[in-house]
Amino acid sequence: MTTAGVLETRHGRVLELEMSNPAARNALLPETSGQLTRALRRAHDDEGIGAVVLRGAGEHFCAGGNVKSLAEIRASQPRQAIFERISAINELARALRGTAKPVIAAVEGHAAGAGFSIALGCDLIVAAENAVFTMAYVKIGVNPDGGGTWFLARALPPQLANELALTARPAPAALLAAHGVVNRVVPAGQARTAALAWAAEIAQGATRAIGRTKRLLWEGVNADLSRQLEREREGFAEGLFGPEGGEGLAAFVEKRKPRFHA
Repeated sequence: MTTAGVLETRHGRVLELEMSNPAARNALLPETSGQLTRALRRAHDDEGIGAVVLRGAGEHFCAGGNVKSLAEIRASQPRQAIFERISAINELARALRGTAKPVIAAVEGHAAGAGFSIALGCDLIVAAENAVFTMAYVKIGVNPDGGGTWFLARALPPQLANELALTARPAPAALLAAHGVVNRVVPAGQARTAALAWAAEIAQGATRAIGRTKRLLWEGVNADLSRQLEREREGFAEGLFGPEGGEGLAAFVEKRKPRFHA
């Protein structure tokens, strides 16, 4: 199904979301952000989906916002117009973090501006060896949006995060892989294939336990230890006495692979 520049494709328990505007390097429009947000929220509620792959059509992941449209807003529209546009990207950032399903970014070519922000918002990143990530905002006299500073500050050592954000230095996939931000680097043109294969593997796992673990990891960034210990205890008990715990324990005792989605 194609709507507002987003193509949704199901591959078994994997949902593939493609930003489909290759002529503009998949620049984010409010409609595109909205479609992605709604798709992620549907995936959150769909027990038949175990993982999501987010990618861009063509040779690039996402060039961020449409700079020409920003110039038009500045010239002829009130400040509220840009608030509304950024709000759409903000909702996408919240949806990436809020969905219980792991989201893998499959990055080819450029991930710039908000494109870099949303890639960082994904749980895992598979990048082609030719992929380049750029916090390009300061080049046009603005600061990052879409959670870029929030994600970058948590993903990288402070001095490197500062360098990328303050100077708009392009970061190749190999550099980010060396710092653990990019999980896997693959040959050019293979990011989608590699991400889908990884997502299919993850999607066969204990989806609810994976979702709780994702939430715990992100909540743990800002939580005090006592509160985090309590959250872990509550989640552990929920899993143990739920169907996934039953199947996981049975598989362990019977010395077989668990069948969480038989």
